[in-house]
Amino acid sequence: MAAERRAMEGGAAARRDVLSHGELQAVAAAVSTIVLRYQQERALGRLKEHLRARRRRTLTQDPHDGVEFVATSEAVVQLCYALGCEVIPRATPRWWVKRRTGGTWEDLRLCDDATDDYFRDKLRMSPRVFRKIAKACAPHLRRQVTFYREPLQSDQIVAYALYRWASGETYESSTCNFGIGRASGLIVVHDVTAALLRVFGDKIAWPTGVRKQVVLRAFADKGFPNCHGCIDCTHIYVDKSANALSKNYYDRKRRFSIVAQVVVDLDLRVVDVHMGYPGSCHDIKVLQLSSLSLRAEEGSLFRGPPVTLPFGVKTNGYLLADNGYPPAEWMVIPYGGINLSVEQEWFDNKQKVARGAVERAFGRLKGMWRLFLRTHKTNLETLPQQFTAVCILHNLLIDEGIPLDENLLWEVDGNGVRRRVDLGIDEPLQPASMLTSTREALALRHALAERMKHE
Repeated sequence: MAAERRAMEGGAAARRDVLSHGELQAVAAAVSTIVLRYQQERALGRLKEHLRARRRRTLTQDPHDGVEFVATSEAVVQLCYALGCEVIPRATPRWWVKRRTGGTWEDLRLCDDATDDYFRDKLRMSPRVFRKIAKACAPHLRRQVTFYREPLQSDQIVAYALYRWASGETYESSTCNFGIGRASGLIVVHDVTAALLRVFGDKIAWPTGVRKQVVLRAFADKGFPNCHGCIDCTHIYVDKSANALSKNYYDRKRRFSIVAQVVVDLDLRVVDVHMGYPGSCHDIKVLQLSSLSLRAEEGSLFRGPPVTLPFGVKTNGYLLADNGYPPAEWMVIPYGGINLSVEQEWFDNKQKVARGAVERAFGRLKGMWRLFLRTHKTNLETLPQQFTAVCILHNLLIDEGIPLDENLLWEVDGNGVRRRVDLGIDEPLQPASMLTSTREALALRHALAERMKHE
């Protein structure tokens, strides 16, 4: 039996494969890595234990003895130097630290001129305009270096906020595309909003100088001399907040919304924006609560020499509005109603064509920044600032000549029917001129109609 067992063992040994030279090198490299890692862990453990011992001694000794304090400080410096030189590896990120991946940001960062369309599709602008905005906002978006990982760069921060506004995706899905956490996404949007308002706040302002003359000339060519813009309101649909009363925020379409009042010129630039009132507020109420109405009544809204119209009517300036607004000395609305004369119908058509600029502006703004086109979750306290920041981007892209993709204004509903998107603009229930009127407002409208008749 012993002989048979020895024979079997000998046969097994004979059949055992011998490691090749490459396999031996791989085993040696793995063993060396394990040994090096073990030595590093031991060195780190000894250094930490040394620091703990010094700290215990420091807490129990006389505070006037400065030698140990100096030694402890030197040990801390040595530890930081070792970490910086990568002699001791950084600690493994904790389980609650989200691992970052490339995702959409990696694709955007590697974009070149050949993939410019991809950049425009994700951020609504060219790489050159994006770099310009990111560079201007960078001083206000610096992040603190932490022990666990490198901080987000300013260009990635700006890119995520733009992507969130352009795509309309939730924080959960949009942050995954950029490899950041949801909490980081909330902070990033808040910081980029504040940076845009601080750096480019002057992009939303009433035109002055040469720009003012261009605006006035454009409206004069439409038949409205000394006109400064068009005004209207749009609804931003949001999810109902837990602490908000439904009856206050439900609009006429029975949707939960916030009203935004906007004034634009014929180039679709936003010159004034006022937002924050619940969807149940009528356009007239929003106007009365805004600073625009107060400035107009004080005479500080329009500055410049008055223009004399037929019948001796003088005007310092006015806005074009629909019948949802009351007639005023500084606001021209159409006649509306039935049984109009030929001149009145002609005036209403001309006024509607010119006033169409505000609807086109809403289409461009909401079409490009689709977060404000559909119902979404948001903080009602920060929503006005975000919408103002998007209006700033709207003006920036117009100044840079970035065109609107008309396909963004169309969508396919649940039945598979292609239709234009809902811009959140309410049609007036009835002409406001039937509710109230002023002599100056009527005189201004009649004078404009008389002027058009002779053109």
